[in-house]
Amino acid sequence: GSKNATENCNVLKIMLTEPNKRRHCLAIVGQWESYYLHKWMRLPPDNQGGINPDWPLRPVARTYNEKKGKAQVIPRKNNVDRYERILQRYLSTFKDTLKKLKPIARSVAGIDNTIIVLTCNFGQAELLLNFLCNYRLLGFEKSQILVFPTDKKTKELVDSMGDFATFYDEVNFQEMPEDSAGRYGDNKFKGMMMAKVFCVHWIVSLGYNVLFQDVDVIWFHDPLPFFHNREDDFDMYFQDDGSKQPRYAPYSPNTGFYYVRANEKTQYFFGQLVRQADTIVQSGSHQSALNAVMNEHVSYRGLRVKSIKARDMNCPFPGGFHFHSNQFKPYMKAILSNSEQNVASVFHMSWTENHVNKKKFLQQMGQWYVEDKCTGKTAEEIGEITTSCCRSKPLFQCHYRDKPSKETCRDSEPIDKGHGSWW
Repeated sequence: GSKNATENCNVLKIMLTEPNKRRHCLAIVGQWESYYLHKWMRLPPDNQGGINPDWPLRPVARTYNEKKGKAQVIPRKNNVDRYERILQRYLSTFKDTLKKLKPIARSVAGIDNTIIVLTCNFGQAELLLNFLCNYRLLGFEKSQILVFPTDKKTKELVDSMGDFATFYDEVNFQEMPEDSAGRYGDNKFKGMMMAKVFCVHWIVSLGYNVLFQDVDVIWFHDPLPFFHNREDDFDMYFQDDGSKQPRYAPYSPNTGFYYVRANEKTQYFFGQLVRQADTIVQSGSHQSALNAVMNEHVSYRGLRVKSIKARDMNCPFPGGFHFHSNQFKPYMKAILSNSEQNVASVFHMSWTENHVNKKKFLQQMGQWYVEDKCTGKTAEEIGEITTSCCRSKPLFQCHYRDKPSKETCRDSEPIDKGHGSWW
């Protein structure tokens, strides 16, 4: 076993690499130590078109892939300059922001020193309301939720519910979009990714543990005991995204559901992520930017990170990876029927293009808690939100026959042309 194999080792260095990849070679070269894996590929000079055996091996970035070649772009000057202005404003107001936020955070944190953090704009507000109505229906005595709305309309919506705390930073959120993103990675999506970086950095800096989640998450039961009852020494836990793109290696962290223990390492990490977030502006991906910085902190600073395995029928934190893959059909059926085999505590509607489809898929799962009359309405237009908007029982509604559903949707059209019934 591993214990016998390492009994004579005082120092153990581990290299992670996927086995059995055709025509992939590993070379261990004796010299002064490097704690990085250097990648070489046979690519043409323009880096396009993928592997070409006629060209010699040459060093490339780790994000290059065999089919396309160059896959990541260094932040361009216009994006660097744009983010520099955002960063200067953020850092110059940082201490004042923490001073204003401190009493709110103190009132929300539970005995476990944890705050559940969400951020949202008005364009995604119906998904936020769906989660808050879902949370309320579960009957928690005290809310540990702190919402960071990025516009006044969203703040007024949450405040009108009465028992959920908000913090609206008009200075740092002034450039955030009010409309919802049309798709993953567009300019509105990028803008909201900055809010995700800022709010977690603020809370961790105040010394509180954070459960961060996107608004397209629903709960079956409280996920916090999973993190609080552990005896390991990990600093951060992530829902496994399921994607195996090189830019997400080796953790494939989904930044729409993760837990952070506040300590010296995580506070420094999020401070550095804030300072390098021009990569989010360039790439449109919070996940790839966070993962790149995180890899360095794991290696250099000893940050301990764990992804909760997605390719497991006992995964407690499923998401779009499971929803859109037929290999997890038995697992999804257990979730949808809420049977004894359902081990999931939450569900994250990731891997879905926009909020319109997220809403339809959640309705099809029987997990939609908001009345239609509240969609796109302001707090003033709605009135008392809890009685007007939150359903006493979640809605089930068919939309597409070829996607998971609580009940059969055979009579509905497919979302993907020509596909049959999921059931």
